[in-house]
Amino acid sequence: MSSASQSSWEPVRKVRTYEQVMAQIEQRMLDGLLAPGDRLPSERELSQLLGVSRPSLRESLRVLEALGIVDVRPGRGPDGGTVFVGRPGGGFTILLKMQLALGHFSDTDVLRTRLMLEEWAVADAARNATVEDHKALRGILDQMDAMELTARDFNRLDTEFHVRVAESTGNSLASYLMSSLRTAIQRRMIDAYERLADWQETAKTVRAEHREIVRAIEERDASRAVDLVRRHINDFYEVEPFTGGTSRPTR
Repeated sequence: MSSASQSSWEPVRKVRTYEQVMAQIEQRMLDGLLAPGDRLPSERELSQLLGVSRPSLRESLRVLEALGIVDVRPGRGPDGGTVFVGRPGGGFTILLKMQLALGHFSDTDVLRTRLMLEEWAVADAARNATVEDHKALRGILDQMDAMELTARDFNRLDTEFHVRVAESTGNSLASYLMSSLRTAIQRRMIDAYERLADWQETAKTVRAEHREIVRAIEERDASRAVDLVRRHINDFYEVEPFTGGTSRPTR
């Protein structure tokens, strides 16, 4: 046998039973045969249909539940069983948080991704945000003016502000991605703020920049809104604790 024919062979990958179960469920979702609110057959029935053990089936359902795809409810009545959820779960956020904690993505990757998402969001918000969106954004900024806020509370509102900008685009996926990314890096942001000698002084600048961004959104000035949010983020990544410097922490 020639070396060329030998090199064309690849090892057979052993697929665990629960992965095969998940693959079938995934394919049914992609084919439009499963939708939010749909209920899987009972554990006993489904294990028989798939020809797998009930422990293997339970393992696949636990993974899907952790990912926020299904809700496994106890009982056999109309409120029990495995139901496909209608809203995105926290699985993606948890996974992203752990991947960042393990250092699978560099700070440069995080910054560039944030910039792309935030710049698109603020530009689209400037074009599509409603009067109600404007009021909601200013309401968050008013809460950020409270002098009794802790650094943790301030960061929570800061995250809420940026997520609300994304929600103002009317794009639910964009707002979910923004929320997931901000939640994933929130611990690092809080730590950075708490290391500042006077985080409240930094907060003054943050609030002023936020109000300029909202003003640009209200004036439907997408170009100016993008420029403001770009500077708003880049200023915090220049020297701050992520890079070993001493200036303001990233938001």
